[in-house]
Formats: sequence, structure tokens, C-alpha cells
Amino acid sequence: MLESHSGQSVYAWDESGLEAVDAVIEGPDGAGLVMLYQFEGFMDAGEAGEQIVQRLRETQPYETVARFDTDRLVDYRARRPTMTFRRDQWVSYDTPRLDLRLVRDATGVPFLLLSGPEPDVQWESFTAAVAEITERLGVRLALNFHGIPMGVPHTRPVGLTPHGTRTDLVPGHRPLFEEAEVPGSAAGLIEMRLAEAGHDVLGIVAHVPHYVARSPYPDAALVIVEAVTSATGLVLPDIAHALRNEALKTQNEIERQLAEGDEDLVAVVRGLEQQYDAMAGAESRGSLVAEPGELPSADELGAVFERFLAEREGEGGGSGAGGGGGGADGSGGSGGDSVN
Repeated sequence: MLESHSGQSVYAWDESGLEAVDAVIEGPDGAGLVMLYQFEGFMDAGEAGEQIVQRLRETQPYETVARFDTDRLVDYRARRPTMTFRRDQWVSYDTPRLDLRLVRDATGVPFLLLSGPEPDVQWESFTAAVAEITERLGVRLALNFHGIPMGVPHTRPVGLTPHGTRTDLVPGHRPLFEEAEVPGSAAGLIEMRLAEAGHDVLGIVAHVPHYVARSPYPDAALVIVEAVTSATGLVLPDIAHALRNEALKTQNEIERQLAEGDEDLVAVVRGLEQQYDAMAGAESRGSLVAEPGELPSADELGAVFERFLAEREGEGGGSGAGGGGGGADGSGGSGGDSVN
């Protein structure tokens, strides 16, 4: 049964779930919980974050700790929930769920997962509620993750960009630029507000080849899972194994399309490989770039974000199977040649 937090709150505690978390806090695992959070609706190239959350929600046992009031936070006409009509009547309604769950990894270590649709309104109220939850449950690290479209080839390792107050937990990655203005997100606002309040926060962004950015790209999700494990100690072998298998299938499909001789796609991939290798060689020599202009500028990256979001909104927020616009280096996409 839900217990109302306050008359004006955008969330309510689940009594049994809260008791379960309190038992964890008071027990031997009470050194502080990790909270993973990721929301549907914002930038998530290759569905990198969504793939992880979906598997966590479907495969890991959990207890609901708190539920957010989606009637107050979600614009249903912008993202209409699915209803099922059978013969002559409505029989089901897919209620939007934005909730906090207590989950355990493969070794029994507890952690929190906050996921669901990104709020359309009341971002500050929502962020304040997440901050309250963070304080009440003694969260030691809040961690978010997603993918962004970049001018990189699928034939090279997936790059990561860490951000937040604990980038030291994902060592060996350099910033791409000094400053950029990009469309905002509820997840980004949570990270900023928690950092302002003195909490440890970490964001992990995976670089997804722009020509597959609007299709699931398991390689990016797998790299994020590995980074989460390294940063937090959480062990998620079943999810990593499933993503590894899916990544192999996706890579084989991309290679099949290349082998069929799509000249535009081949040209894009080979050009990105040359750029990637040139930059990798420059870094090994102690230089940040191989040639001027090879890194995306802040303006270019902002433009890519805006195009990607505009394309998703034009499709009603879904992830299409077509090509993913331009790359962060200004490269063009491959049209309908991305993997289904």
C-alpha cells in the first residue's frame, strides 16, 4: 500500500519496499547504496541505456520502494500510453510507471534503480524529490548512463565520456571539449542538483556510430555495463552475457550490409576508421589531435543532439530503424542502412 509523502509531493513511498531498504541500511550492506537512474524519452543513441534498464527490470528480482505520480509528470498526449481493444471493448491500459526499485546483483549486493518515462513537466519538483530520496536512503553514488551519436566506426572499441563529480571512477578518458550547449534533460538536472548539494554523481555516455544511432546497439550498452561494474563493484554477468550475444549478432548484420556493397555505407565506415586511427596514433604520441578539426566542436555536438531529438520527436518518440542523421564530426548518415 502506498504511503503519501506529503500533499504536494510528486512521489509516494511503498511501505514494504521502504522497510526493505531500511533493513539493508541497518544491516551489513549499510555502507551506502548505489542508485542507477535512466529515463525514456531523451537522448539515448543505440538505446544504450534503455537496453540495460529493460534487462534489469525483466531479469532481476526487485521490490518497489517509491512510485512517482505520472499523472502529474507525464504529458500523455505527447507520449500516448498503449491501450488494447479486443472485439468490442477496451481490455487493458499500459499505465506509465516511473518508480524506484530495490534490486540485487548476482552476488546479492543491493542497489537502487530509478527508471521510467522522463517527466515532461515539473523538473525542479521531480529533481527535489529525487534529492529527498537520495538523502533519506543514504545513497552513496548516483549514476546515470545513455548513448550519444558520434562520428565513430563500429569496427573500433566503443568510446566513453564520464561526467559528474566522480569521473575518477572511469579512468583513462579525456574530455572531448571545454564547453557545449545542448538540449537539457531531467537526468542532467538531477546530476547537477545532487552535485550542488555535495553528493557523489557519475554519468557515463557511450559513443554510438551515428549510422546505427536509431537502432539498438548492444556494444554500447555492454561497455556501459562494464564501466558500471568497474565504478561500483556491482556484478551483472547475466546482463553482460546477453548483451555480448546481441552485440555479436548486430556486428554480423552490419558486416553483411557492408559485404552487400552499399557504397555510401562503406565510404562512411572507411572514412571514420581512418579518422579514428589517426586520432589514436596522435594520442599515443602525446598529442590530443592528429590534425586540426578532427574532434567534434561543441557547436557540432549540440547540433547533432538537436537533430537526433528532432528525428525522435518526429517519429512520436520511438526509436526508428532508419539511419541516424549526421555524426558529431559533421559526417552524413547512411540513410536507411542502419541495422534493424
